[in-house]
Amino acid sequence: MLEAGNASLGREMLRSDREQAAYPAIAGENVSDGTPQGTLTLAAAPIGQPADASGRLAAALESAGLIAAEDTRRARRLATALGVRLTARVVSYYDDVESRRVPDLLAELVSGQDILLITDAGMPGVSDPGYRLVAAAAQAGVRVTVLPGPSAVTAALAISGLPSDRFAFEGFPPRKAGERARRFAELAAESRTLVFFESPRRIGATLAGLAAALGPDRRAVVCRELTKTHEEVLRGSLGELAERLAEGVLGEVTLVVAGASQPPEAVPESDAVAEVLARVRDGASRRDAVAAVAAELGLRKRDLYAAAVAKAAEMPDSREPS
Repeated sequence: MLEAGNASLGREMLRSDREQAAYPAIAGENVSDGTPQGTLTLAAAPIGQPADASGRLAAALESAGLIAAEDTRRARRLATALGVRLTARVVSYYDDVESRRVPDLLAELVSGQDILLITDAGMPGVSDPGYRLVAAAAQAGVRVTVLPGPSAVTAALAISGLPSDRFAFEGFPPRKAGERARRFAELAAESRTLVFFESPRRIGATLAGLAAALGPDRRAVVCRELTKTHEEVLRGSLGELAERLAEGVLGEVTLVVAGASQPPEAVPESDAVAEVLARVRDGASRRDAVAAVAAELGLRKRDLYAAAVAKAAEMPDSREPS
């Protein structure tokens, strides 16, 4: 999965003192002895079509001395597709070995070895291995640079047709139903467009959960196999898509969901009261005027009625039906 991984960005954080003790740089100790350090380069890999790779990526693969790859076989296949002959030492760097690999890779960087970090697709560290090594390198004062490139997040956001000026990337939703339901409930009032990664097997359950928490009419777009031969973009409401994809789909999935509609700006009470009094002067009863204005502006009738009575009391010449 492009930019995929079992760990979300939140789980990528180094949480324990034991983990920090294992990586002196993360604990705040600069491990450099003054010798020239290497550079850690984060390389975005194509999310489907090898031709989407930049010339800089091809050159970096060809000149690299050490490559840390989420899948060493995929890295080699990408190099072959780009016409690049790898001479680098290629080591695995995937979820299950990430924590164990960081100290050795950091030591390589501190000793002066450049490292190219690449995942199966998309940008390292974005729901993919990478965060720990970047954090360790940054704390050690090692230079970190990036080769930008394809991203499922921005590709799906752009093609969705949903507002893209502000958005929130949520990564993979929790797998357990209870945790997933709680997370979706927290997002119900989020006004930004939401972007998720999801397993093709769980997309039906995720859409159903979102429909329950955010409402079945909320707009959403399911992007499947982006940039690949069988690319498909499905648009509709959460309810419609949940029903349509209840049995799951094939291929890699990125889900984009519209944000919550913003409530209208509150009308000052003084303006609401003025409107009530104006309607009273036009012949409406105070009760009818209050009921109509409260309904139109989403105000409590009791509060508006009390405010209107108080305002009328300040106007001794007023003549209004109650």
